[in-house]
Amino acid sequence: MEDKRNTLTRAQLAESLYENAELPRPEAEKLVDQFFSVIRDTLLQGESVKLVGFGQFMVRHKNARPARNPRTGESAVVTARHVVSFKASHKLKERMPLAENQAPSA
Repeated sequence: MEDKRNTLTRAQLAESLYENAELPRPEAEKLVDQFFSVIRDTLLQGESVKLVGFGQFMVRHKNARPARNPRTGESAVVTARHVVSFKASHKLKERMPLAENQAPSA
């Protein structure tokens, strides 16, 4: 289950633009909507979206594969599909704090 306290919403992004970039609230909301619309449309065309210093969204093809229902043990097939994956940039990774139990990478 998702923790709402740790989730940044579209409305919060627009509010941040309103407060920090001093944009009128309707323009801030329109800007956020347009930003995500461009990203969504680009991914739907099968292209990647690279945000320098943040990361890259990529469309990956996953082949069909056999699976099993863990509750019943019944065999099934997961159909082939396209998924969006995200790879964080090195700059973003460097700024992330290490988890308490995670050893630093060499």
